[in-house]
Amino acid sequence: MKPGTTNRITTLFRITYPIIQAGMVWTSGWRLASAVSNAGGLGLIGAGSMYPDVLKTHIQKCKAATAQPFGVNLPLLYPDLEAHIRIIIEEKIPVVFTSAGNPKTWTGILKEAGITVVHVVSSSKFALKAQDAGCDAVVAEGFEAGGHNGREETTSMVLIPLVAEAVQVPVIAAGGIATGPQMLAAFALGAEGVQVGSRFAASEEASCHTAFKNRIINTGEGDTELSLKQLTPVRLLKNDFYRQAKALELKGADPATLLELLGRGRAKKGMFEGDLENGELEIGQVAAAIRSVQPAAEIVRDLWTGFQNGLAKLHN
Repeated sequence: MKPGTTNRITTLFRITYPIIQAGMVWTSGWRLASAVSNAGGLGLIGAGSMYPDVLKTHIQKCKAATAQPFGVNLPLLYPDLEAHIRIIIEEKIPVVFTSAGNPKTWTGILKEAGITVVHVVSSSKFALKAQDAGCDAVVAEGFEAGGHNGREETTSMVLIPLVAEAVQVPVIAAGGIATGPQMLAAFALGAEGVQVGSRFAASEEASCHTAFKNRIINTGEGDTELSLKQLTPVRLLKNDFYRQAKALELKGADPATLLELLGRGRAKKGMFEGDLENGELEIGQVAAAIRSVQPAAEIVRDLWTGFQNGLAKLHN
């Protein structure tokens, strides 16, 4: 793709660049979503950490901050899901990304309201189920990704081409993508867009705590690990909470014991309140390649410029 050209993802979302900002809990509020959309990508509000009234406020503020399309990321395991769905439909949100649940349950209802629906998957089997449910595209999220992750532990390099071969709908790659060359690699594997999380978590507009952003840009190789596999697998930065969970897992702790340790508000404590030792710090492996906190518009620009420069090098 060259500047000004289109593909199925840019056409589907009516955006300039096939770059989607992931809807991350405690990180992706209206400021980040509107900044990414204003820069030509697709910004997503992360509804997973929001009560319904908070989600409505973020949607309305995002509308005031951008005239460009934006969407909402909706984890299907959220307890007050019906209220979120109602607000999304009432506010005429054009795009919804769903995750962590069965897409059959809500895709039809969302599409009846004229909403474009995308589902996040960790295997080609689930990609086919999302396509059968009527999703307009799928996100193939590899094992490298931060936050909640697939139990299959399939890396992006393996997953993206498997999903692209299995489905006819457009594939968006996620997991391990923070630079233009990484975006180019995803396209070479069959993706038509990328969903970027960790790189945007370290942006000026991200709603997470400054201490968490600074921890991201000081992350090294091997500083994250997929944890809490008996509950819902989640990739975490290694801190005191991670070490406590790891010790319990090595002792063969049952899910109830792990849930007791996790408690309530652990992710908020870490990512939003900045407790770097006792909080749950969700981030991807690619944090090791992130070295600065930048405005979201610069991140979009750098991704696209790096993608184009890498493509030109391959043609030389």
